[in-house]
Amino acid sequence: MAVKWIAQEFGGLDVFEEVEAEVAPPGRGEVTIEIRAAGMNPADYKHVASGSDRGLLPVQVGYEVSGVISALGPDTEIASGGGAVGDEVLAFRVAGGYASALTVPAADVFAKPASLSFPEAANLLLAGTTAAEMLHVTRVTAGDTILLHGASGAVGVSVLQQAALLGAKVVGTASEGSFDVVRRFGGHPVAYGGGLEERVRAAAPGGIAAALDAVGTDEAVDVSLALVDDRQRIVTIAAPGRAEADGIRAIAGAMPASAAFRNAARAHLIDLAGSGRLVVPIARTWPLSEARDALEFLKGQHPGGKLALLP
Repeated sequence: MAVKWIAQEFGGLDVFEEVEAEVAPPGRGEVTIEIRAAGMNPADYKHVASGSDRGLLPVQVGYEVSGVISALGPDTEIASGGGAVGDEVLAFRVAGGYASALTVPAADVFAKPASLSFPEAANLLLAGTTAAEMLHVTRVTAGDTILLHGASGAVGVSVLQQAALLGAKVVGTASEGSFDVVRRFGGHPVAYGGGLEERVRAAAPGGIAAALDAVGTDEAVDVSLALVDDRQRIVTIAAPGRAEADGIRAIAGAMPASAAFRNAARAHLIDLAGSGRLVVPIARTWPLSEARDALEFLKGQHPGGKLALLP
């Protein structure tokens, strides 16, 4: 038996429930993971809060985990090759990660670099692949100066690091209390709020080549439109309505093109993290049994890094 969290209904955090459940034995092409850390992301509660298709209930919560292989299906290898009971792994684009054990497709399982802790490994890929896609669709390249809204958040911190590896410079919006985070990862921080456009122009006198929005405010979109002529070089992950209205790009993990890109990006990002070129800051961990408290903390504006649940 495993312990896991599900949402029996759509709504707020009160609908999340801890239950016991059997773990299905792995069939061909599947792996069972004894979970050591479950990564946490805003999507974990946002999809429950906004859902309406009752055919999806109960919602299996959590999209990325790390742990140890406890069983493999017949003739099965993990995505990075090989795989044996006892191997340390991470998995992303799974369903039901808030659990003590989980059986998942082997194609979503990768060897965990020894240099990464379990909480770091469990929080690498959702933010990392999102950041990678934002840079990809806006065609960011060496020499570009880009504007990043929400630079101190999880996706923002990954964008900062990946942009630096591409040779791009980043002007990143944040609260003044988070400026050190933006600087730590190579960005030039500017405060959001009134006068943002002027502050960005002063920070980037040569102009802004592309804008990446990870916050979804009207201010973020309006300033991006004012500074970037090519609307296909503006992308948002948080303002789909504005994207449709203003002709900018919107991406999301549920979109087929986004899913395909993010799946393909996983191995490269794991290599970057394993070699220390991509860091996953961890702010805090909770026991799995305290998932509701952890989600409440996650909903705060500035958790200060990634969060993980430890079964």
